[in-house]
Amino acid sequence: MFGLLGFSSAWRRLGSFATGYTDLIATALLALSTALLALLLLLWLIKMVRFRSDVQRDFAHPVHGAMLSLISLSVLLCVAIGLPIYPQYSEIAASVTFAALLWQGVIALRVVARATTNDLPADMVTPALYLPPVGGGLIGALALNALGSHGWAVLLFGMGVGAWVLLEARVLNRMFAGPLPPPLRPTLGVEIAPAPVATLVAATLWPELPADVLLIGIGISCGPLIAVLARWRWWTSVPFSAGFWSFSFPIAAFASVIVEAVRRGGWPMEVAYGAVLAATAVIGFLVARTLMLLFRGRLLPSG
Repeated sequence: MFGLLGFSSAWRRLGSFATGYTDLIATALLALSTALLALLLLLWLIKMVRFRSDVQRDFAHPVHGAMLSLISLSVLLCVAIGLPIYPQYSEIAASVTFAALLWQGVIALRVVARATTNDLPADMVTPALYLPPVGGGLIGALALNALGSHGWAVLLFGMGVGAWVLLEARVLNRMFAGPLPPPLRPTLGVEIAPAPVATLVAATLWPELPADVLLIGIGISCGPLIAVLARWRWWTSVPFSAGFWSFSFPIAAFASVIVEAVRRGGWPMEVAYGAVLAATAVIGFLVARTLMLLFRGRLLPSG
């Protein structure tokens, strides 16, 4: 869901090169991802009512609790992408954004508290910890900027970057210590996310930033990407699961930043097309493998 929303944004940015079909693809992806988000939110509310103990257990889990922030992150990203297209819904979007940020803040405080008080088992330290504080700051900044609150958006952007710095040492230390437990290895995709997402948010908050500045962000983003690819044996040795969608949004953000750099630098648009098509191939692979699991009845874990 989160990745599909980011993917629609990448195609929308590609539309800056005035090619008609890109807007059509972006609109279709946004409609699909928004519909899926609405469905999943409904199912989540039903789960909260009928299986409250399961939700409480997930919230208390070091990794599952952090992953719960994907709910609010998806809502914030939906606001950031959809509001510029449908500004008539600004009042509803403002209320939804406030609620999502509140939920995000609760989870972020819990994650930071556990990570900084030695209350987090070593084998539970994963890149998923970035999602509540870092993701909330960065994606929340996009939503607030779409609402016209640029100053608050910049403040939240700074908080997200600060949280990234705070958690980076802890997460990297765990990454260098050895492979994650097999069930947690799909979360490695999140390790790629902070740098390209931060660069993309900066490009959105400050449209006058030159292409060279974005190139610095792209260069920084290449470090985690290469580090994850270098450990491909870690995460390809476990069976495919829905957790591998952790790679989707970082790849989509990477493509979006490249499109922005190409547009601002006046470089050949083939580079932008190549970046978005590469992201399309990754997302397509994830969709195909997910559908295979769905048809086999193995998408959701049993028991």
